[in-house]
Amino acid sequence: MKAAITLYDALVSANVPTDKAKDVVEAWEKDMENLATKQDLLGLGESLKSDFKALLYQAMLLQTLTMAGVFIAVIKLIN
Repeated sequence: MKAAITLYDALVSANVPTDKAKDVVEAWEKDMENLATKQDLLGLGESLKSDFKALLYQAMLLQTLTMAGVFIAVIKLIN
């Protein structure tokens, strides 16, 4: 809120009409609501890391099971 007041004061001191300055500040505040904070991005990073790790473990398990299946099939073909 303090930044909005500072922006409003700066616009008014630059001879922007008060109604236009108010519109600019309201638009700026609305845009600021959609921006991600540093904490938001850190949380997203941790979530993505966790998801990636789970997918990596699944892929490694699938690869191991596939290799075991191929190995068993080769052994059966040899015998």
